[in-house]
Amino acid sequence: MPQGDKSKYTDKQKRKAEHIEESYEAKGVPDKEAEARAWATVNKQDGGGKQSGSGRKK
Repeated sequence: MPQGDKSKYTDKQKRKAEHIEESYEAKGVPDKEAEARAWATVNKQDGGGKQSGSGRKK
């Protein structure tokens, strides 16, 4: 998976990142920076892309 590929994220994670990005842009953050911050926030909250198996989260 190349860097920046978002195919491993769920639809919910993608929507969450979009909403976060929009809120950063409303505060005056540049587009690229807002996108990077949004995905960093999703990764921190959800632990990255799709994960399978029981007991993955602690």
